[in-house]
Amino acid sequence: MRKPCCDKQDTNKGSWSKQEDQKLIDYIRKHGEGCWRTLPQSAGLLRCGKSCRLRWINYLRPDLKRGNFGEDEEDLIIKLHALLGNRWSLIAGRLPGRTDNEVKNYWNSHLMRKLITMGIDPNNHRLTLQSFPSRKNNLLIDSATLPAANQSMKICVEDNDVQQVSDAGSGSSCLEDSGLPDLNLDLTIT
Repeated sequence: MRKPCCDKQDTNKGSWSKQEDQKLIDYIRKHGEGCWRTLPQSAGLLRCGKSCRLRWINYLRPDLKRGNFGEDEEDLIIKLHALLGNRWSLIAGRLPGRTDNEVKNYWNSHLMRKLITMGIDPNNHRLTLQSFPSRKNNLLIDSATLPAANQSMKICVEDNDVQQVSDAGSGSSCLEDSGLPDLNLDLTIT
């Protein structure tokens, strides 16, 4: 069994004070990030090492980007999620100044809902059948033939019924959905 990170009786819990934040910042500026288990005692903090590490990484690091996510960041998160799934630390590694926890929370609170309203399944990034306007039992589309969200497709609609689904390259005059912009991400997973 692993040894606990700290003696829970002698630690502060709850919100961090400005004085605690300043002690942590000063210690890390002087000594750098090191052994988080011994840092609280060395810095004069009554916190556990894990709490210090999370406070530094998620709130106090000077290179953290504050504020709302931009549209380019949203597009990149969606593309990377389609490629990597829920590997938030890998996704955050492509977004300078954003933490994995921040990216995960933004995905769960904003982007999943945005994809659903666009008619895209956030789990597999494919169009959902609910995205097509139709009357009950009039829609026959094989979901395996639907392209991924980053591919182009055309949909022909007549009187609220989908008449044809084809590649964007075909010459028919249909409603076009260009999908997401193609990004060169140049990723390697090891």
